[in-house]
Amino acid sequence: MTTTAPVPASAPAPATPGGKNRPGDAPAPVFSVRNLWKVFGPKAERIPGSEAAGLSAAELRERTGCTAAVRDVSFDVHPGEVFVVMGLSGSGKSTLVRCLTRLIEPTSGSLSIDGEDVLGMDRSRLRELRRRRAAMVFQHFGLLPHRTVVDNIAYGLEIQGVGRAERRRRAAEMLEKVGLAGMGRRRPAQLSGGQQQRVGLARALACDPEVLLFDEPFSALDPIVRRDMQDEVVRLHREEGRTMVFITHDLSEALRLGDRIALMRDGRIVQLGTPEEIVGSPADDYVRDFVRDVPREQVVTARTAMRPARGDEAESSGPAVSPDATVASVIEAVARTGGPARVMDGRRCLGVVDQQRLLAVVAGITPDAAPAAATAAPAAPGTAEAA
Repeated sequence: MTTTAPVPASAPAPATPGGKNRPGDAPAPVFSVRNLWKVFGPKAERIPGSEAAGLSAAELRERTGCTAAVRDVSFDVHPGEVFVVMGLSGSGKSTLVRCLTRLIEPTSGSLSIDGEDVLGMDRSRLRELRRRRAAMVFQHFGLLPHRTVVDNIAYGLEIQGVGRAERRRRAAEMLEKVGLAGMGRRRPAQLSGGQQQRVGLARALACDPEVLLFDEPFSALDPIVRRDMQDEVVRLHREEGRTMVFITHDLSEALRLGDRIALMRDGRIVQLGTPEEIVGSPADDYVRDFVRDVPREQVVTARTAMRPARGDEAESSGPAVSPDATVASVIEAVARTGGPARVMDGRRCLGVVDQQRLLAVVAGITPDAAPAAATAAPAAPGTAEAA
C-alpha cells in the first residue's frame, strides 16, 4: 500500500480512489476548497500569510488573542461521494462544515460549489445555496414543537414557496423514505430521539439538495439507535448516490460511512485518504495513535492483501471475492473452504488471498512482507502478474 502523506494546504486534493473520479473523466468537484482559514479574534484577517500563521494554537492566542479554528485547509468533494471530516473536539471540523455555506464567514481562502465562487455570492445567491443546493442536518434536531412531523418536514419547502398540497405530498414521500410512515400527525415531543433525527433527515431530503451536510448528527443518540441511523445514511446513499459531507468525532462511524476521510487536528488536515489508507498507512504518530485500536481486517481490502496466483490457483474452484471485499469477509470465505480465495474482477483473477496473507493483515504486518510473498513462484498465464 502506498503511504498517504498529509495533504499540503496549497496542493490540489487527491482524486477519489478506485477510479470513481479520476482526472479527465469525472465531473468537476461539488465543493472545491483551497487555503481556507477561519480565525476568530481581533484583526483576524491579518493572521493568514503572516508569521503568526505558523504559531501553535496556544502561542497564537497568547500573542494575538486570536484562535485559528481552520488553518490553510484544501480539499475537493467529488460528486456522489461521502466525504467525512473527523477529529477530536476543538479540531475545527464543525467550523469547517459551516464555512462551506457561509453560516460562518471564512477569513481567507477560496471556496466554490460546482465552480461558482461561494465567497463572492450576494445575499440572494447565498440564500439559494442554503435553501436548494446544500442542506444541513445538525446534531440538535431543531424541530418546531408546535408543528406536526409532516409540517416540520415540509418547512423548507414552505420557505421556498412551494404550494401546500405539493409540499405535503413530498413530505409524505420523505416520511416513508426514512421509515416513519404513519407518524406524520405526531408532534416532535411524541417521538424518540432517533425518530426525531429521522425527521431532521427527511426535512433535508425534501428540498432535494445536491449535497447533504451532516454536523455530528448522531452523537447524542444511543449506540443501537446511532447504528440504525448510520444504516439509514448508507441505504440512502446507495439508493440515491447523493453527495454527502459528514462531520464526526467517532472513528468507527467515519470508517463505516466515508469514501474518503479528512482527519483534522488543531484546524489542519493531517491526513486525507480512504479508510484503508488512513488505517493501513498513518501519516504520522498522531494518526497512528488515532487508529491504533481499529481491527485492520475490517478495513483492509482483498486488493491490498492479495498476492499473485501460482500454478493453477487462478483456475481453482476456491471461493471468489471482490477486490473491495474486506479481509474480515475473506477470512470467512477461506475458513469455510480451507483453501485460498481468488480475487476476481469479472472473469479475471487479479490474485489470491491465502491464510498467511490474512494472518499478516490481522497481525498488522504489511502483506507483501508475509512469507507467502517471499516464496512466490512465477505467475500462471492469464493472471494479473503475467499480464
